[in-house]
Amino acid sequence: MKKIFKITGIILLILAAGIFGFTYIAYISWSPGEIEASTDPSALKYFQNSYVECRAAFRANGEKLKEKFDSVEVFALPVENRGNDDLTIDFCYIPGQSEKSKLLIISSGIHGIEGFTGSAIQNMLMDQFNNPEIFSGTGILIIHAMNPFGFRNMRRVTENNVDLNRNCDTDKALFSSENQGYSELKEFLNPQNKANPGSTGNKFFLLTAIEKLVQKSMKALRQAVLQGQYQYPDGLYFGGKDFEPQVKSVTPILIKYAAEYESVMNIDLHTGYGELGILHLFPNPVDNPDIKTEMERIFSGYAINWGDSDDFYTINGAFSDYIGALMPGKFFIPMTFEYGTLNSQTTLGSIHSIHNMILENQGFHYGYKNAAAEEKIGQTFRKMYYPSSEAWRSKVMNDTKKMMDQVFEKFNGL
Repeated sequence: MKKIFKITGIILLILAAGIFGFTYIAYISWSPGEIEASTDPSALKYFQNSYVECRAAFRANGEKLKEKFDSVEVFALPVENRGNDDLTIDFCYIPGQSEKSKLLIISSGIHGIEGFTGSAIQNMLMDQFNNPEIFSGTGILIIHAMNPFGFRNMRRVTENNVDLNRNCDTDKALFSSENQGYSELKEFLNPQNKANPGSTGNKFFLLTAIEKLVQKSMKALRQAVLQGQYQYPDGLYFGGKDFEPQVKSVTPILIKYAAEYESVMNIDLHTGYGELGILHLFPNPVDNPDIKTEMERIFSGYAINWGDSDDFYTINGAFSDYIGALMPGKFFIPMTFEYGTLNSQTTLGSIHSIHNMILENQGFHYGYKNAAAEEKIGQTFRKMYYPSSEAWRSKVMNDTKKMMDQVFEKFNGL
């Protein structure tokens, strides 16, 4: 009998070792794949290497537009910060040239590091604004780098660790919201020791994640983590305890420039979530059937991933929704463009994405084991939000150009 127990024990150990080994290899070797697209030098020229370079390009393109259209305004809003760095939110406004019927607001960089791609898209569009008919009755307000601190420092969040896209509302009751799902996962999401991607726990992160998935579905886990939380200032997706200065200062500008228009649409530019190389249309759910119908008309031929679908999620305190709340008497259309990088709509891609976020946040707050750990975490984080792949960048720009040609035509016909 003892011999049977011994043999059984050995077999179980071998199976356990096999499972651990397979899990480790499967996790560390996982990749979202490669983009099947050609490189387009004419698209790549709009990408810059720093926040300062992106801002300079934006301002230069804004000045050029003054030569093409009447009454163009290019201006900047300083953002106070503890380091007294030269940080600004920049704006370019092209009013409707014959009448003011519709206003399109194109915003970027609310998640700082995502601003590199958002800035490139904005600069491409500004450079190619050559058709006067677009602006006969439609004005455009372009907002560059809503979160310049995160942009400059390669973080998603502000100086206060606040996710600006969870910080926008007309009611401070937002900050009393409780995300019970996040609280239940706090120890998992917020380790409070030095970040080390080579630790045993991180090597076998997939096993811990699977344990959480046994308790919750992938959709429930994703929603709990990503919707926003207001209880843990050093946590992920922290929405703040009050409105960030950027939100307060941008608000009167939004109200001022929208005042003369009957209809307003916002396109907020993001990277990170979703299928590699795919431009996802990813708004929060819309209750108004007339607005939903118009969104489906303007973006006809493209799938709209409403946040309540199985592979996506909804958020609290969204910037695009906030713009609409500031304009209760207007016909307002919110839309988020999300350029996928890590196949995070899949289970394994989603787990990798959450893991990357945990390590970056952990390192920022509690330090890194060593310089190599810091470099590896930073490199992985940058790849998730600003891929260096020229094929990815080319596809993003060309897909956006095609999309925006349709948007201008159909929005003008609203």
